[in-house]
This record gives sequence, structure tokens and C-alpha cells, in this order.
Amino acid sequence: MSGYMHNRQKKQQGFTIIELIIVVVILGLLAAAAIPRFTDVSSDAEDAALEGVAGGFASAVGIVRGEWELSGRPKGAASNGAGAEVSMDQVLLYVDGNTGYPVSGDNNAAHDENIQAADCASIMQSILQGAPTVSEDFANLEETRYFTYVTQDSTTGNDMCVYYLANTIKNEANAPSGDDYLTLGNAFVYNPRNGGVSIHSNNQ
Repeated sequence: MSGYMHNRQKKQQGFTIIELIIVVVILGLLAAAAIPRFTDVSSDAEDAALEGVAGGFASAVGIVRGEWELSGRPKGAASNGAGAEVSMDQVLLYVDGNTGYPVSGDNNAAHDENIQAADCASIMQSILQGAPTVSEDFANLEETRYFTYVTQDSTTGNDMCVYYLANTIKNEANAPSGDDYLTLGNAFVYNPRNGGVSIHSNNQ
């Protein structure tokens, strides 16, 4: 009887090296199959997040433009469109006095040919309720949802705001600029000359 118990205990000591190798190989194959699918899901989520914010942004731009019309199309003090004000739910916004589209949340010198990255950030913060965090500091990507910079429309020469989903450029060595949004990361672009908002998704 004691010999039987001894043999039984020996059989329960654990897996052999061969068995462990087989388990590791199977787990590796499962992981390799799951990673591409996980990447696809992540890309879909990024696209959905970008489209949601861009859609809300475009709607808000249209509402601001409508308020400018209802306010009698204020022109501001300058012929270039700077200094025109619109109040939305007691929030003061600056629009281009020639077009009625927002150009800043706090800079009365802004117009569609004189926009800074800080103006782009303040536009998003001012026109969206519960706006996502946005920064013009590329070194701050880990602490913000969107990174923004200014580029120019190649046809008309006016300034445009580029809003990058920060997570899609966090591995880049240098801050995107110019028309990088056409080939790099996920972004939407706001053109204050015509109020247009375009989405650019470059998921790999």
C-alpha cells in the first residue's frame, strides 16, 4: 500500500519539459493571432473618438456662425476682421469679423490670417461643452488628449488649426507640422476662412 502511494505521489510532481514547451508554443500562437485583432479594435476606437470630437466641433462652429448672424454680423474694430465678439452662453468668443467663424477664445487680435496655436486650443475649449484637454506643447502629449498647431491653407493662404489625437503621434520624435496630417497619425483640421472641418485618419 505504501509503495502505491509513493508511485502516485511521483506521478503528481508536475509537467515535463516537453509539456511546458508545448504550452508555451500554444500560448505564443494564440498571442500572435490576437495582437492584430487588438490593433484593429484600437484603431477603430481611435477613429470613433476623433470623428465624435470633430463632428461636435463642426456643429459648434456652425452655431457660433449662426450667433454672429443673429448679432448683426459684428465686424470688430479692424478691417482685417480682428476684434469681432460673439457671446455663447455667457462665454465670449472672438470671430473673424469678415466671415463669422471662431478664431480665438481669448485673443482679440486674432483673425483668419493671424491665428496662433494657443488660439486653436482656446477655440476648442470655448466652443465644446466638456471639451477634451488640448495643448500646443508637444512635450505634454502624455497629459493631454489633443495636440494642436497652426498651418496654412495652400490655396488661400489663411491659417488653419490642426487637432491631433495625441495618442496617435506619441511615438514621433518631432512635433508634426505643415501638412503632416495627410500622412501621419489621426487629426482633424479646422479652416476658419470657411468653417470647414476635415478628418484625416492614417491608421497603419
